[in-house]
Amino acid sequence: MMNNIITFLLLVIALLQTKLSLCDNEPLVLRYYKETCPLLEEIVHHQVEIAVLKEPRMAASLLRLHFHDCFVLGCDGSVLLDDFEGVESEKKAGPNLNSLRGFEVIDEIKYLVEEACPCIVSCADLLAIVARDAVALRGGPKWNVYLGRRDSMISSMNGANKFIPSPNSSLETLIANFRSQGLGIQELVALSGSHTIGKAKCKSFRQRIYDYKDSMSSSYNHHPKDEEFQKVLESICPTSGRDDALAPLDFMTPTRFDNQYFHNIKSGNGLLISDNVLLYDGVEGEIRDLVWAFALDEEYFFGLFAHSMIKMGNIHVLTGKQGEIRKNCRFINT
Repeated sequence: MMNNIITFLLLVIALLQTKLSLCDNEPLVLRYYKETCPLLEEIVHHQVEIAVLKEPRMAASLLRLHFHDCFVLGCDGSVLLDDFEGVESEKKAGPNLNSLRGFEVIDEIKYLVEEACPCIVSCADLLAIVARDAVALRGGPKWNVYLGRRDSMISSMNGANKFIPSPNSSLETLIANFRSQGLGIQELVALSGSHTIGKAKCKSFRQRIYDYKDSMSSSYNHHPKDEEFQKVLESICPTSGRDDALAPLDFMTPTRFDNQYFHNIKSGNGLLISDNVLLYDGVEGEIRDLVWAFALDEEYFFGLFAHSMIKMGNIHVLTGKQGEIRKNCRFINT
């Protein structure tokens, strides 16, 4: 009962914060900080490059931060907030706790940007630029980032638990998650391709190894299985214990952003249940066709991935006088 009340109050606050009037909804634009913070993209790129060179896995972590931010309340930097004034941080939600990484990288970037141009650049915009640069530094596409977002003054742990897809999600659940954000089949498949880089913990793919017969559709059970791949996964992730053991989402080219992910799921070698279900859809073969098209043409995948990132980056953004520009990404201004 208390959780429902808190969720309702958060929604009311969010509505008041966003004001929902057309005159307050300003579009995001290119080169938004050209005059007010001309060195912004140079500062961000340099710091992301340092972080990714130090730890290649960080590219996937930074990309994931933007995704997890946009799917809860919109692309408003709420994922970066720590606990405050009785509101629980989204960092403590199931999909994020002991899983979401890269906060210190964002802290360092924000510090340097504040030194260069105080109280100008939002944390939400930083997440969008950082995600783009992280992908490009691993060999992926580079796209124009539209800017002008402002930062949320609330967070929603309940929203994070509800709207961020689980690694064991069914296809129907994934489609519903994306539709709730205004994203369709094309965005679902293209953004799933982000699993071409990064790693997942054993607890995220254990069910895929041992319990898939109970959790997947019958069509999945008829998919040809790679017994050698199965044995590798079992050696990393036993039936119990080693919950935090890591495995690459793409065993073939784990640190390069490419289209290998789609070759993997064509062979039934996606690491997560939510990867493998993409070949079993009831949407007139549209999802299956996209998987095959992306596997055949990396440039086509890159183009639609970039388009999907731009579209995702526009989910429920705060602009104009909505929200604020945080001085510290972890706390609202006082």
